[in-house]
Amino acid sequence: MLRKAICAFLILVPLASQLEAKVTKAVFGEMPDGTKVEIYTLEEGALKARIMTYGARVVSLEVPDRGGKVADVVLGYDNLAGYTADHKSYFGSVVGRYGNRIAKAQFSLDGQTYHLPANDGPNTLHGGLVGFDSLVWQAHEIPNGVEMTLVSKDGDQGFPGTLTSHVRYTLEAHALKIDYTASTDKDTVLNLTNHSYFNLAGEGNGDILGHLVMIPADRFTPVDSTLIPTGELAPVAGTPLDFHKATAIGARINDDNEQLKLGKGYDHNYVLNGKIGMLQKAAQVTDPTSGRVLTVETTQPGVQFYSGNFLDGTLHGKHGHIYARRTGFCLETQHFPDSPNHPKFPTSELKPGQTYHYTTIFRFSTAP
Repeated sequence: MLRKAICAFLILVPLASQLEAKVTKAVFGEMPDGTKVEIYTLEEGALKARIMTYGARVVSLEVPDRGGKVADVVLGYDNLAGYTADHKSYFGSVVGRYGNRIAKAQFSLDGQTYHLPANDGPNTLHGGLVGFDSLVWQAHEIPNGVEMTLVSKDGDQGFPGTLTSHVRYTLEAHALKIDYTASTDKDTVLNLTNHSYFNLAGEGNGDILGHLVMIPADRFTPVDSTLIPTGELAPVAGTPLDFHKATAIGARINDDNEQLKLGKGYDHNYVLNGKIGMLQKAAQVTDPTSGRVLTVETTQPGVQFYSGNFLDGTLHGKHGHIYARRTGFCLETQHFPDSPNHPKFPTSELKPGQTYHYTTIFRFSTAP
């Protein structure tokens, strides 16, 4: 019996070790002030992710296709200089304090009005002029991944409270899992998300118009001419924003529809049907050519589907690839845009003693 137990142990040990992601660290570059930017490489089988401390960014994500051929499926740059020079795309970054838009660069909380930098017309986008995407986070290795930490002081970009944020990236079960936690010493608002641009055919390998998208949401938040929600939760039924059935991104993107014209394509927040805080499917995207499938799960109440409408061919990304219009898509799990100015939206307020905690999973598989 002892011999059987030892044999069982010897068999189980290598099997268990295969479930653990390998994590390595290197220097990716240096900021103008001399601050070193580190990059962590996470490997689990054929899945490989590289995460750097500048903006807590996903730099690359290598995924096999149906034939086992691996390709990097996120847009970005070969070096740190590419990222620091690009102030409009947010490739792979964690955006904050408030991801997406806040109307007229202001909001009221506890009877006080807070004024933020306007960096998107009259509005604040992704936290302001110097958002979390433009800062170097502190990092350390954790099982199967890396944890990034950033302390944002009271008044940073106009937001109240000293905020401590943690973002954990781990590779588990052929998926990239992102856990967000944060705490504050003063009432504030918060909306952290990841801004990776995906192309499941491989970054730089054409547009994403043939990708099939499924979003199991009955409603979305219509926007005005500055892409701020009107406050309505409108049904997707009967509109080109209905993705209950898997549909090619390009099938209806140029339809004569006011919302598509305002967003210059898809740039809309979908209201997920499930309960906030419970993990649910937010979207599924398939590239018919490669067979790669991305399934997004989240505990957030919404997901922003963005079809890369503002990529304009002026950016030269990895390997010199030109990122033209609609060569990448984003699925940003989130609270709704401009929630601080819409009391009927799920609250984005965070108070002292509370812990902000949300999870998003980017799960990869293949279709025949």
